[in-house]
Amino acid sequence: MLRILRRKIMTSTININDFNIVKEGRAEILTPKEDKVFYNHIQQFNRDLSVMAINAYANAREEEHARKEQKSLEAQKVREEKKETNETGEEEQQQKPAFKKRKLGGISILEALSATGLRAIRYGHEIPHASKIVANDLLPEAVKSITRNIEYNKLTDKVTANHGDAIKFMASTDEKFHVVDLDPYGTATPFLDGAIQCLADDGLLLVTCTDAGVLAGSGYPEKCFALYGGNNFGNSYVNSEANHEAGIRLMLNMIANTAAKYGKSIEPLLSLSIDYYFRLFIKVKRSPMQVKNHASETMLTYGCNGCGNKIFQPLGQRKHNKYQYPKLAPGLTSSCEYCESSFNIAGPMYGSAIHNHEFIDKVLKINSEAEQGVYGTSERIKGMLSLAKNELDFPFYFNLSHFPSIFKSAPISIDQFAKAIGALGYKLSLTHTKRNCVKTNAPWDVVLKINREWAVASNKKYLEEMKAKEDISDKIKEKLEQLEKDITYNPKLAKDSVGDKIMTSLKGTEELKIDFETENDQSKHIAKLRQLKMVRFQENPKNWGPKARPSSK
Repeated sequence: MLRILRRKIMTSTININDFNIVKEGRAEILTPKEDKVFYNHIQQFNRDLSVMAINAYANAREEEHARKEQKSLEAQKVREEKKETNETGEEEQQQKPAFKKRKLGGISILEALSATGLRAIRYGHEIPHASKIVANDLLPEAVKSITRNIEYNKLTDKVTANHGDAIKFMASTDEKFHVVDLDPYGTATPFLDGAIQCLADDGLLLVTCTDAGVLAGSGYPEKCFALYGGNNFGNSYVNSEANHEAGIRLMLNMIANTAAKYGKSIEPLLSLSIDYYFRLFIKVKRSPMQVKNHASETMLTYGCNGCGNKIFQPLGQRKHNKYQYPKLAPGLTSSCEYCESSFNIAGPMYGSAIHNHEFIDKVLKINSEAEQGVYGTSERIKGMLSLAKNELDFPFYFNLSHFPSIFKSAPISIDQFAKAIGALGYKLSLTHTKRNCVKTNAPWDVVLKINREWAVASNKKYLEEMKAKEDISDKIKEKLEQLEKDITYNPKLAKDSVGDKIMTSLKGTEELKIDFETENDQSKHIAKLRQLKMVRFQENPKNWGPKARPSSK
């Protein structure tokens, strides 16, 4: 039987010389010098962000409770006023009963895989609304460390250590936690059923998966499918960049599938690809009606291996609250309509928004108002969340550096691409996951036409410059003649190459007026974000990366 360890360890009996004291946030923990239970510095960003996110959730919970209370009180007041009005419409002179507000209790938090207890102890110190925190771990040595650190931080009234198997504990406990935090070694998949079952309605689920090599890599398709029920884009040159977002969407779909079994739906609040791991913040609600949308929010994505074109295939249809079987997505054939290349199939995966912009605003506000020095990764949180907040909800980003390779042209900058996209009335955003990558709601043929025009623009410039010269070689004259016949001509572009096939497929289609020079709202917005010089990537300290699992010996 699982037992709660409440053994008190008096700090006066602890020989401090036997331990290293690690300070993070408002917590101080004692780690044995033999380091059987480790402290991972690189995860400070994860812990800092988690504290802020739970505080944002707790504040939103308070606001929602106050809103409901106010609405209830107003309704009660109307009922009382009706009772006090007699048949003639005159009000009776009697004292109105006092309105009583229901008090909202604090939040309970479960850290299912606690190790040193640092995260749980930080929650105890830094989350004012937290009333109860359970720090669970399977290893007796870890639980001993957690108990020691709880006592050392004087948090015995709020934080307790539990010795047990996380899966069994979550599945067997009668208690419902407002927040469940899963931060395992590798995948979180085995823990999801129990976590969702012990999570209170409208609870916050925090999930880390450190197996980025499986979720975002190309070497383990069978393992990715076994763990997450789908695949990423694999090692395709133009699609592999998007594997980090594919990993996020595979995780979300796996969690949505698990929640749906219990009549619960998910709302992603913040979904991040960070260093070697993924971190998701998800609100889980009991809602059989929302569960009905699960199929229509799930998709397969067909990624072209030549030009990067993507076609989304929903696995369900919803029209006016009526649910139907899926139909083949428009334009979906065995090869790409632009370059005739084959498709890689990614998914099934989550197809809706992966961020809640209002929630991110709350976290950013907490970050900006935090006491200086408490959060060591405050600047990085500001940078990454600012980018995440401004990401388009449209699935998948692409790397602009791929197009010069496809079209054998000069590189196009983000600024020039943003001006062209904005001039055509479409939106553009950066992404928190990759440098030089962008998202847009423009159709793929528009993206290709912009890059084709960029390649053509250099031809036009070359043609003007050469015509102005009096003495040119026969070879250049021959090239000029070719350009006058076909301004898209490029001798570096091999016949039947991807770029050549795109050029051919776009001939005869609607010409767009593309402007690379004039600033517009989209280009100004992108330029402003880039000028912030935000810290997106944490500097890697010595011994960076995931540590080995601590020994049970």
